[in-house]
Amino acid sequence: MELTFLGHATWLVRTGGKSLLIDPFITGNPTSTVRAEDIACDFLLISHAHGDHIGDAEAILRRTGAVAITTNEIGSDLQSKGLTVHPMHLGGKRAFPFGSVKLVTALHGSGIAGGHACGFLIESEGKKLYFAGDTALNLDMQLLRDVWGPIDIALLPIGSYFTMDADDAAVACRFIAPKVVVPMHYNTFPLIEVDLDHFKAQVAKESPSTEVVVMAPGTSRSF
Repeated sequence: MELTFLGHATWLVRTGGKSLLIDPFITGNPTSTVRAEDIACDFLLISHAHGDHIGDAEAILRRTGAVAITTNEIGSDLQSKGLTVHPMHLGGKRAFPFGSVKLVTALHGSGIAGGHACGFLIESEGKKLYFAGDTALNLDMQLLRDVWGPIDIALLPIGSYFTMDADDAAVACRFIAPKVVVPMHYNTFPLIEVDLDHFKAQVAKESPSTEVVVMAPGTSRSF
């Protein structure tokens, strides 16, 4: 499983012979190192419809013919535009050619009427990847450890204001007990600037067995 960080909360995951693009905020993202028109993917996962997450989804879906995996309300909106969607909802799990995706709780706004934000639990090639999306700290995260775990990689927001801050994200690591945590949704804008050394210290205190891996935008890492 190879992860490429495209800045903010945007990821390209290559696994099971497929490419998964998550929350494609590329155009207008000051940390992005790529252009939306240069990205190819087989599946596009959208956690919620705020502009810094749904971003370039419509244009990428239309150009590539990729399948969108998202909540029902966002999916219905995309389907009405003639795009290919596999709509799901919180608690749902579905097998795909690369593995499986389960939609899990995220405490955040949806950005679309009547909708819910979500996170994703992706299982592929013997690994479990948790993409938290935009969320506050919540006790449902313990389900990732106690029911759906063990989690190999957790992608957690740490920037505060709109999501968990670094301290809460460290507690989330205690709840989840992932082997690796990779921070996201920070330092994109001045409002969400974070001291990464503080985050690392808090994770070491709350979840000593969790390795903190910091990825710069444009870099890739295999797990």
